[in-house]
Amino acid sequence: MPILRIEHAVPDFKGWKQAFDSDPADRKGSGVRRYQVLRSIEDPNYVMIDLEFDSLEDAEGLLAKMRRVWNGEGRNVMRNPQARIVDAVETIELREPQARDSANAVEGIAPT
Repeated sequence: MPILRIEHAVPDFKGWKQAFDSDPADRKGSGVRRYQVLRSIEDPNYVMIDLEFDSLEDAEGLLAKMRRVWNGEGRNVMRNPQARIVDAVETIELREPQARDSANAVEGIAPT
């Protein structure tokens, strides 16, 4: 399963997240099956996004769209984007994940 991994710095996480949520590249329409947003613990203004696809062609297509976004309005909300398409070789869950309130996690608020 191809995964498009995108990493970049953001001047303001809230502003970047707002732009990300507006979905200028139409993730679903571009073939994204699932995505995950990761934020650095050491630098909360550094993000990584993993986007999973059924096909390499879809991953390459979204990467091309993202390059256009980065050269346009995206420059206002992120810096120095890096992207690569990788293949998941192995995924193993060693224990059940703990429940987490994802909306609060984005804001850095502990679940109640």
